Amino acid sequence: MRLLFCGDVVGRSGRDVVKAELPKLRQALGLDFVLVNGENAAHGFGITGEICKELFEAGADVITGGNHTLDRAEIIPGMESDRRLLRPANYPSGTPGRGIGEYDISRNRRIKVVNLMTRLFMELLDDPFAALQQALPPGTPKSAGYDALIIDVHGEATSEKMALAHIADGHASLVVGTHTHVPTADARILKGGTAYHTDAGMCGDYDSVIGMSTETSIRNFQRKFPRERLTPADGPGTLCGTYVETDAKTGFATRVEPVRIGGSLPSVMPAPG
Repeated sequence: MRLLFCGDVVGRSGRDVVKAELPKLRQALGLDFVLVNGENAAHGFGITGEICKELFEAGADVITGGNHTLDRAEIIPGMESDRRLLRPANYPSGTPGRGIGEYDISRNRRIKVVNLMTRLFMELLDDPFAALQQALPPGTPKSAGYDALIIDVHGEATSEKMALAHIADGHASLVVGTHTHVPTADARILKGGTAYHTDAGMCGDYDSVIGMSTETSIRNFQRKFPRERLTPADGPGTLCGTYVETDAKTGFATRVEPVRIGGSLPSVMPAPG
């Protein structure tokens, strides 16, 4: 199975590059399933129903979230009704939406997606380690009935993401980090067969401060008060993500590579298998 995870979509620049490039990627790489983290898609903070529609039409199968998922109250009905929209599973009980989804795709294949959020330098949510262990199957993804099991770990600290990945190793197809908006260079397959990438990066304008206007970000760093509201940079976007191929017998990863297309970062495109 061929999977693509696209990192945090930031503002219009991120949406535009996903809409322009994702349909071509689905065809060029023969993708079976695509995930997109959309928590910054609406002007940098949250997501709307209309933006969800745009991303689904571009080729996303599931949209994951993070600390800004519910910033816009208008998305709450969609979070409740659309199984393709996820927010972190370790949000407190009673939070709208769901953090785990199971999806049937072509050729009788089944995919499980888990969305988590870490706690170091983030919000003090419920324990992501406990939530992960509860969501993992005891053996391989395939033995539990899944052709792939994908985990989006939305967090700031690389150490916390790595620790979660080692717990998931041998039980998941991919553990991929989001939130820092910077693609890391450590995409690899762990000893137990789980692909890992500390951060997939963002889909947005890299001539910025993690996707936000450079000038406003600098002013906010240079003075304590008043702080200006951040706005997304609006230059050409780069689509950043993680490409994974999985084994049909186990659900484990056989290949993992970064993806970077467009904008100001050097392009990286996996060769068709």
